Amino acid sequence: MPLHKGAEGLPKLAVNPFYAGADPVAGMRAAPPKHRLPDGPMAPATAYQLVHDELMLDGNARLNLATFVTTWMEPEAGVLMGECLDKNMIDKDEYPRTAELERRCVSMLADLWHAPDPESAVGCSTTGSSEACMLAGMALKRRWTRRTGDGARASLARRLTRRAGARHPGTGRPNLVMGANVQVCWEKFCNFWEVEPRLVPMRGDRLHLEADTAVALCDENTIGVVAVLGSTFDGSYEPVAEICAALDALQERTGLDIPVHVDGASGAMIAPFLDEDLVWDFRLPRVVSINTSGHKYGLVYPGVGWALWRDAEALPEELVFRVNYLGGDMPTFALNFSRPGAQVVAQYYTFLRLGRDGYRTVQQTARDVATYLASRIEEFGDFRLITRGDQLPVFAFTTADHVTAYDVFDVSRRMRERGWLVPAYTYPPDREDLAVLRIVVRNGFSEDLADLFLADLERHLPQLRAQDHPLHPPGEAPTAFHH
Repeated sequence: MPLHKGAEGLPKLAVNPFYAGADPVAGMRAAPPKHRLPDGPMAPATAYQLVHDELMLDGNARLNLATFVTTWMEPEAGVLMGECLDKNMIDKDEYPRTAELERRCVSMLADLWHAPDPESAVGCSTTGSSEACMLAGMALKRRWTRRTGDGARASLARRLTRRAGARHPGTGRPNLVMGANVQVCWEKFCNFWEVEPRLVPMRGDRLHLEADTAVALCDENTIGVVAVLGSTFDGSYEPVAEICAALDALQERTGLDIPVHVDGASGAMIAPFLDEDLVWDFRLPRVVSINTSGHKYGLVYPGVGWALWRDAEALPEELVFRVNYLGGDMPTFALNFSRPGAQVVAQYYTFLRLGRDGYRTVQQTARDVATYLASRIEEFGDFRLITRGDQLPVFAFTTADHVTAYDVFDVSRRMRERGWLVPAYTYPPDREDLAVLRIVVRNGFSEDLADLFLADLERHLPQLRAQDHPLHPPGEAPTAFHH
């Protein structure tokens, strides 16, 4: 969560006199402070209206092309979520049916991701993929600790690594190999749990992790390799099977057995339905864990995520805590404790509501809109596509080489004037010269909305082309939001 500082002064909220009901004058006297707790209560309708009015200036979620998070669900899902907001997900003894729905969701995902034995796969719900990645990383580190606890085996691994000419001789500090394009939660994990992040840089046209670059950074202290199924920067899949094959070859040469975690925050709910021949999941023996965001292409409101391990052995038992003070014996593996059961119930509703065929139709529609929108933007002639929306329904594009009057940051600002939230940002180090716009197509963003977006973009192009140069504030680097 973002950190906030206290505000200077003690301004008050402006209250419409009519909010006070029968006594408008009293309403004007009762304006509550903004930054400290009011001295007394107010009518619920007044409190509601004050909060409602403040939220009116938030962006329109349906026009937000930056977020991967679901912004529309059916009314029936909303009703179910309202019925479950007061159910504490952690209290499985008090709410056994909610816990059972969570267990069923884990089983469904284990089957969807081809766990060798879905019944023996281990998993849990989380508040989102960030927490799921933290849990998966903790399991990788604990497995590494077990593996290197035997001094003789660790010494042998070091000798074999040196003999194989590894780029990074062992330092004794655990490390995690991943591309520089990973979501920031992985950098947080490495910081919080004192793991060295070994980031494969982006260079030239290589904009995500590849097999040879991943293996080159591995040694006996590598707790795992993170492969991303759907980069947040451009929607592209990393080659999970090739990475696993390269690690198989590394094990044959050196004896190093390095597991793979697949960060499928978005792609793990796209590939099973649209790319069925793509082998990326538990069909690969080296993949020990997978995470996804139920609130992204799982099609549920925020926040719910899922973390699954291929079997019980992949999740060290000592990481699982058992509590009984809420009644019953409850195993739990989480970074938080209390949270509502509403999102888990909504996930189960969506699984039942859509089934495989329904998910396939929804995701294919999103991909079709993404590829249509990408091709139309390319036709303007002002832009060059980085990706085309044919993996995740997400694509990135930049200005063409001949365009010098404006840049992607100008486009982002102009589109925001029409209500469209389109992030503009630079790629990570070593490709910071590449600045792009990214569009995320989600359920609910129809081809009709895509045409409206294109019409607005085309309307702005003459003004953008007429600029003398990109409009950066003096002394400031170009910037636009990105998440």
